[in-house]
Amino acid sequence: MSRLRILVVDDEPSIVDVLTFSLEKAGFETIVANDGISALRLALTAKPDLIVLDVMLPGLDGLAVCREVRAASDVPIILLTAKGSEADRVAGLELHADDYIVKPFSMRELVARVHTILRRAALTVEPTPRSGQAAIVVGALRLDRETFEAWWGSEPVGLTRLQFDLLAALAQRPRMVFTREELLNVVWGTDFTDDVRTVDSMVKRLRTRLRDAGAPDGLVASRRELGYCLDPAVVAPRH
Repeated sequence: MSRLRILVVDDEPSIVDVLTFSLEKAGFETIVANDGISALRLALTAKPDLIVLDVMLPGLDGLAVCREVRAASDVPIILLTAKGSEADRVAGLELHADDYIVKPFSMRELVARVHTILRRAALTVEPTPRSGQAAIVVGALRLDRETFEAWWGSEPVGLTRLQFDLLAALAQRPRMVFTREELLNVVWGTDFTDDVRTVDSMVKRLRTRLRDAGAPDGLVASRRELGYCLDPAVVAPRH
């Protein structure tokens, strides 16, 4: 059986050497890019099963590479970020990267996360929903899980994939209050309990998109010291 292929992207030769050695020792095949342009080309042509992608790259930075790859592929992406670069981590998750690891990091931890994400990717591949089963409808809010499009009444709501996933999680259980930790697990699939402010940032952007489409304030409601929910009173069908 052929080995899973991982694209390693970093411009520091010492990090590339350690990454490729550790991943190959764990049974993976590796291919390497040292800059953003090469990374994007290999991501789209070599069809890796997962990408380990440094944010700080010459030419085209890792976030730009992530954005371009995500537009064409759902390949899992792990971002490597500098310590304390919260803005990069939030931006990467907004672009639907699957995970991030802060430098310096343990090779053992990285390999474990690679295995976890690949298992999750294999387990979450679902058949296309049958006609009539792909939509989530709660009052005036409608979400299409096949096209990742959302509407408030007849107005489209322009959402990124990550914003859609967050709204869909809330809409599937409109009376349930999700803690920030639960939303991180549901949406990103990995426990980012040390960075729960990511959820607050995402909710703020989501509320702006909903408001632009005419949805009332309070649709995504805060529950003090608890988390967020879709307010059932706000999304009740109009009469």
